Amino acid sequence: MKPAAKSSITLPPSEFRLVTALRARLGLESNVEVVRRGLHMLQEVTDRGALKEAYRRASRATRAATMAELEELDHLSSEGLE
Repeated sequence: MKPAAKSSITLPPSEFRLVTALRARLGLESNVEVVRRGLHMLQEVTDRGALKEAYRRASRATRAATMAELEELDHLSSEGLE
């Protein structure tokens, strides 16, 4: 397998202008580097979204037990205070 594969992507003029503007603003060497960065950012956001959803599901799954434990221990929160 080759270490790098050549590819060609055709963009509408407005999107190509966006790539070239980002290239200039970010000081990148090529349009490909703009696309690479965009793909990495998209992957990070997607991975972060999946992680957030996993935490959300876990929180929902343990919420009832957590609330029951807190209620059971609530009387201890003021123990020793006058």
